Amino acid sequence: MNNAPLMPMATAVWLVENTSLTFRQIANFCKLHEVEIQGIADGEVAKGIVGYNPIINGQLTKNEIDLSSSDPNRPLQLISEDVEIKSSEKKIKKYVPLSKRQDKPDSALWLIKNHSLLKDSQIARLVGITKNSVTAIRNKSYWNFNSLNSKDPVAMGLFTQKELIAAVEKAQKRIEREKKEKIK
Repeated sequence: MNNAPLMPMATAVWLVENTSLTFRQIANFCKLHEVEIQGIADGEVAKGIVGYNPIINGQLTKNEIDLSSSDPNRPLQLISEDVEIKSSEKKIKKYVPLSKRQDKPDSALWLIKNHSLLKDSQIARLVGITKNSVTAIRNKSYWNFNSLNSKDPVAMGLFTQKELIAAVEKAQKRIEREKKEKIK
């Protein structure tokens, strides 16, 4: 597996302190340099970093460590468990604090600039503002247009990247359908 463990430096600290693995094995597992592992062992590197137990967090097994401890040429294998994250289909409306409410028009402006093929109703549904507000922002007649700053709504957590991609794909299908209807 190419992936490094979570918190590789802290994991390396724990492995140095609690196992008899070689510096090379720990370095390869944690995707660090062997000299860094030597520095951890000497107390020169990672001062103050608390060790992170890879057994407790499910990245290694005790058996895996024992097998690699008995054979210095055997690399440690990171346990990879694909975790499926499920979300309920029905979107739950949640309270938006006053400090975040200005982010909605900013996000609408970002969507208008970066995904102009989205309809105003799609933007309004994604961001959580009225269609009239989106139309006013698009026409630059929004009451506070001059103080709007375009902000990425996914980065601000208003909705997910998956929801944005679905909306853009839907808009592209609509445009293709409209083009075919014009040809007929």
